[in-house]
Amino acid sequence: MHVFKKDSNIFNLLSEGVSEGIIVINEEQTIVASNTSTEEMFGYGKDELIGKPLEILIPNRYHNHHDTHVKNFIDKGEKRQMGHGRDLHGIRKNGHEFPVEAGLNPFELYGATYIMALIIDITDRKRREKELSHWARIFDESLNEIYVFDVDSLGFINVNKEAQRNLGYNMQELVEMTPLDIKPELNLSEFRALALPLLEDEMCKVDFETKHLRKDGTLYPVEVHLQLSLMEEKKVFIAIILDITERKNYTEKLEKKVEERTKQLTEALAKEKELNELKTRFLSLVSHEFKTPLSSILTSITLLGKYTETEQQEKRDKHVNTIKNKVKYLDTILNDFLSVERLESGKVNYKIEIFSLSKIVNEVIYNANMLLKSGQKIQYPDNIDEIILQFDEKTLELVLSNLIHNAIKYSPEDSIIELKVEIEEEEFVVKVIDEGIGIPNEEQKHIFDRYFRAENALVTQGTGIGLNIAKQHLENLGASIKFSSRENMGSTFILHIPKTLNTI
Repeated sequence: MHVFKKDSNIFNLLSEGVSEGIIVINEEQTIVASNTSTEEMFGYGKDELIGKPLEILIPNRYHNHHDTHVKNFIDKGEKRQMGHGRDLHGIRKNGHEFPVEAGLNPFELYGATYIMALIIDITDRKRREKELSHWARIFDESLNEIYVFDVDSLGFINVNKEAQRNLGYNMQELVEMTPLDIKPELNLSEFRALALPLLEDEMCKVDFETKHLRKDGTLYPVEVHLQLSLMEEKKVFIAIILDITERKNYTEKLEKKVEERTKQLTEALAKEKELNELKTRFLSLVSHEFKTPLSSILTSITLLGKYTETEQQEKRDKHVNTIKNKVKYLDTILNDFLSVERLESGKVNYKIEIFSLSKIVNEVIYNANMLLKSGQKIQYPDNIDEIILQFDEKTLELVLSNLIHNAIKYSPEDSIIELKVEIEEEEFVVKVIDEGIGIPNEEQKHIFDRYFRAENALVTQGTGIGLNIAKQHLENLGASIKFSSRENMGSTFILHIPKTLNTI
């Protein structure tokens, strides 16, 4: 140590001019010299380290190994970087550890061997390295695709793992590519136009949607967030990509669901509107259809009280007949309403029987003859005597009565109502043909709707229930009803009755 002091002025002159810490130790690993940077770095006063063992600058956990390393180093006598490949730490006077980098250089002076250590506090470097490592890990482990590419050539510089996985390309392949190779919807001029606001400093970020092309040829929708950045003083683009396949699928499903719900709501509103209209029409119909015959009944009863003489019996009979007819009409209306209720509640019980068609036709025409207007005639079918049906007799009678009564009601005087029967291979076809007022084209689609009555039929009594009931009964039994009509020229209603019922 005393020998080394002979040249202390020279050491001070040389060591105080550098910012790195410099210490000199002898073969016993005792500190024989240190500069101000070392003392400040480790928290000691001037010359406070002189004569102290080197171990006071080294954390306890390294003491055993450090002694051996130093002896080996002195034996070899070669200068080298201390702790190569390992993290070195120093310890300050206050006990705080910090990372260091040390270079060792052996030398001899006046026959004695010394080691000079150049020490650098690398706390800031380690912090920066840690930050870089952290950001590098975020870059590589991000679940979003991240691309870094050159502003001028557009060549990829770096691409994270998620992008490589989703695209199907490795990094060696991608460095030979540009964003245009994976964006088939964009050409060079379009991409330059999108990026121009970044280059002209008008915007700090550009967002847009496009599609990416995988190596296997499949496309997927993406949302691009493009920014301008610097990499070692070089301008680069950074693109953060979101795969929006699920979002698009969800949006499409949501739009479809909204469309379906809107359609359902529209249909429900239309149905409600229709029901309200039916309710209004029904109440108006009931009021009118009941009021008119009740008024006639009341009038006839009042007049009956005035005809007290024997010779007035004919007048009394006339009013009694009027009352009977109106009561019968009211009974028919009530039966129609009851039929609707039974059909809706599913309480209709059909009785399938085997019977002659002529029997039903005769009964219907006999009853209808009493309703004929002046000059009206019903033309009887001439080929039905041998026709035997397997059907519900009451239903067929109800349907034929309704059709023939309508034909009479809506046809003028001196007209013919024709009843035709055709025998097909698998069914019987029954037609009721009139020369009446017909049904307007625009209203024909509603003719089987409950309570519907065509505009040209409103002046004639009716409930608008009969055809609706007839259609439902026939369809329940596997039969059907159709029609054709021309306004002011007449209508033809056609029944299709299967010879063999599939569902009874």
